[in-house]
Formats: sequence, C-alpha cells, structure tokens
Amino acid sequence: MTMATHDKDVTRALQGLEDGSSSVRLRAALTIGTAPDPRCVDKLVERCAIEPDFSVREMLTWALTRHAPDLTLPGLLGEVRSERAQARSQALHTLSKIGDRRAWPAITRELLSDADDEVARSAWRAAVVLVPEEERTELADVLATQLGRGGRETRLSLSRALIALGEVILPTLGAATAKGAPAARQHAIATERLLHDPDAAFEFAIEEAKRVVALGTPGQEGQ
Repeated sequence: MTMATHDKDVTRALQGLEDGSSSVRLRAALTIGTAPDPRCVDKLVERCAIEPDFSVREMLTWALTRHAPDLTLPGLLGEVRSERAQARSQALHTLSKIGDRRAWPAITRELLSDADDEVARSAWRAAVVLVPEEERTELADVLATQLGRGGRETRLSLSRALIALGEVILPTLGAATAKGAPAARQHAIATERLLHDPDAAFEFAIEEAKRVVALGTPGQEGQ
C-alpha cells in the first residue's frame, strides 16, 4: 500500500466515524483498529463521548487499544474529567481494557462514587485492573462506601469489582456487615458469599443475605 492510498483510507475512515449509519461507523472503527494510525486517536476518543450505539462504542474502544498507550492515555485521561457522563464512562472502560497502570492516579474517589451509575461501574472495573498491589485494601474501603447502591446490575458490578480484589476485602466486608445500613449489610454479606462460592447465583446470595440481616448478624441466628 502506498502512502497516498493509506492517507486516503485514513481520511475515509475518519469521515465514516461521523456517518449517520451505525454500520458504517462500525466498519470505520474496525478499519482504523486494523491499521492503527496516530492521526486517528483524537477522533476515536472524541467519538467515544457521543457515539449512541453500544456495538460501535465497543469497536471504538478496541480500535484505541490497538494504538500505543503513549498516544491514547493523554486524551482518555482528559475525558475522565469531562462533564459528559458518557465521555467519563467510555474513557474509564477503555482505560480498563488498555490496562496501563500509569492511569491509576486518574481513578479518583469522585469517579468511584460518581452519581451516574454507568460511570461509577466503569470506574469500579477500571480501578480493580489498575490498582497497585499496595493500594488494594484502601480501594476496597472506598468501594465499600457504595455497598447497597442502585439496582441489581449496579450491585452485581460492585460485588464483582470487590471480589476481583481477593481476600483483602474480608475485613472491609465484615465492618460493613456489622455497622452498615440494612441495604449495605445485605450487599456485603452477599458479596462475601460470592467470594467463597463464585458459582452461587447473585439473587440467591442477596435473598440469603436479607434473611441473615432480618435475623441478626451472622452467628446470631437461632439464638
């Protein structure tokens, strides 16, 4: 392929990212990811913030992972501070896929407790990928402040994030079980049960946790 032909392909793909058809945008992102070019990075990041189609957003993220982190991190780290929730969420999602721990300082307490559930969930997933070993316990303590939040999907996402940290979460879950609000206690108990039995259904763990909370703290049942 000549340089002139490649330049035309890049121009066509960049234009395709703004096409009214999601299938055209999907192909454009695939093309860029297949033949990475630094000139496309800014447009990929920009498009992530506004792309309405989930499949296209996933392809945009994939295309970004195909470029060198030195090229993608600056733009993505800027997006996590955006006022647009989708920009924050998709940037965090992409950072979790890239897995470069230089991004860790950008995962702030504010993002981990973001008012938007999608942003918070993306932040939780990114955090457990990027966190240094020596900060895992502190991260568990911050994540525990979100126990009991939201509906099923949000709670399951938080449980999975906590479980990904391993047994360092046990003291944190114990504290939440002992002193948390009822919803947080239920969520903490269910998360610990899933940690010990990964094959257990989340709904079953929650129902069991509700029963435990209703009867009293673990160890008090039947007294």
